[in-house]
Amino acid sequence: MLTTATANEISIPLADARQIYRVEDVDKALEASAPARNEALAAFYERMRETGGTRFVVKPSRADTVDRLYESCPNFGEVIEDIRKSLALAVSGNEPVSFAPILLLGEPGIGKTHFARSLADRLGTGYHFVSMSSLTAGWVLSGASAQWNHAKPGKVAQALVGGELANPVIVLDEVDKAGGDSRYDPLGPLYELLEHDTARRFRDEYVDVEMDASHILWITTANDERNIPEPILNRMNVYCVPRPDADESLMIACRLYRDIVGAHDWGFPDEPPADVMECLATLPPRSQRRALMSAFGTAKLAGRDYLTADDLDSFRPGSKRKIGF
Repeated sequence: MLTTATANEISIPLADARQIYRVEDVDKALEASAPARNEALAAFYERMRETGGTRFVVKPSRADTVDRLYESCPNFGEVIEDIRKSLALAVSGNEPVSFAPILLLGEPGIGKTHFARSLADRLGTGYHFVSMSSLTAGWVLSGASAQWNHAKPGKVAQALVGGELANPVIVLDEVDKAGGDSRYDPLGPLYELLEHDTARRFRDEYVDVEMDASHILWITTANDERNIPEPILNRMNVYCVPRPDADESLMIACRLYRDIVGAHDWGFPDEPPADVMECLATLPPRSQRRALMSAFGTAKLAGRDYLTADDLDSFRPGSKRKIGF
């Protein structure tokens, strides 16, 4: 059994490989596509044959694997609690990590994307990010027909074929901002992919080989649910994530300081200075890391191995600096 280590020596086993596609189906598709001489498609089929059709699924060893997220993402408590329930069931039944598709709904800058990435890190499932605000067509997720020029497989097929896991976390960021021609709805593939039964028979238009995408862990984010079709909303557990309160923001700031200092040999104290953290906590979570990095640099330029509240003054989130003579 393979294992992967996480923080605090928590071990998450990787076992029970699942068949994602049949190599026999790939052989048939490769033979059928031969007359068209699509070299890119043929190379993708060869890759599918080489890697084989099975992938590992992550199984949790403990239900408290995600408990550290309460400290780094305290305003996501409701989401974390529900995921703990899913993990408890998985541990009890010796089953893979699994939870219903999630929609994190809330204002910009409160840490939705950071939470999704942190969750994937804790679960050990791997992480794939898709910015939906830049999508204008559904083929980005489900591929475009190989008959089109510059066609290629979609994000789902790329994740399953190119990765080692059958149940990675795929984050669809800002699904409420997806747009484009209604004939090529970028959210269209989600009607199939977010339903377990239909996702088991997912077919990327480019690859044209049936794949089992039912193990994928979906996390979506949005600022406003009004632009998301009701049938899509009904396929997800929707969480209205609040802005962190003063105590939570301070907790996030302190945790961020410790993480950054622990990852670098810069000589700063392990424990954060209280007055600096109080100032940092007034910023939204999205801005705190940039502010801290700026403050660390300011301190070093001043020849110091400690921060002062004044070090944060040089950071102005979202401001434009005039450069000229």
